[in-house]
Amino acid sequence: MIHHCQAVKRGAPNRPLLVGDMPFGSYEYKDVDIALRNAYRMVKEGGMDAVKFEGGSEARANTVKHVVEGGVAVLGHVGLTPQAISVLGGFRAQGRTAANARSLLDDALRLQDAGAFAVVLECVPANVATAITEALEVPTIGIGAGGGTSGQVLVFHDLLGMLSHPHHEEFVPRFCKQYARVGMEITNGLAQFKEEVESGAFPGNDYSPYKMSKREEEMFNELLENGSKDEGASSSSLEDADESEQLNLYGNNKTDSR
Repeated sequence: MIHHCQAVKRGAPNRPLLVGDMPFGSYEYKDVDIALRNAYRMVKEGGMDAVKFEGGSEARANTVKHVVEGGVAVLGHVGLTPQAISVLGGFRAQGRTAANARSLLDDALRLQDAGAFAVVLECVPANVATAITEALEVPTIGIGAGGGTSGQVLVFHDLLGMLSHPHHEEFVPRFCKQYARVGMEITNGLAQFKEEVESGAFPGNDYSPYKMSKREEEMFNELLENGSKDEGASSSSLEDADESEQLNLYGNNKTDSR
């Protein structure tokens, strides 16, 4: 996870608030110092501004309080907590009974009191998420929790439709609106590339841009016919326009004469 956090930090060094999702098994212990040590690693090594813990039990709130007091900002997370699906019985919506909804509210309030700066609400009825948001003083971030939360989040790959395999299509969450079908475009592009390579249409002349001068081509053909290299045959300088080209690949302004 630290490796992934470092990559995000390099890609967006100064703009967003970066929150590292604490991995399963890194913060659940009774010894809350373990969670604090791992949170420090996420901040110091991973470059994160804050960390996220799942769950709102009294034990989890105690961990959040200890980490916040240790100087690390914490984002809470209640409702569907993916790291605990073996306990929840799978990826199931939460808070659909009055008692469970009240329990989620208590969890969120507990996290707020422990020092969490915001709380994620995942896969809960919209009215429950709205009630929790109204009860809290800190912001809420909803995912599959209706429009009454302070903000919204979706999984990047889901909202852009980046994965086009039929098996994946079956498991796109019901709450996720797909704003693009990037995965299908990728699939179509790869299929077209394969087809054009097999047919010989690609690269063709349009995508074979590097040419020899007429004179150099004639001399090269003579070398091929002679079957040996005549080191003195070519008198053209590598600085000639036909021999040297500034490639400027990927925005690189360096001259590459290869």
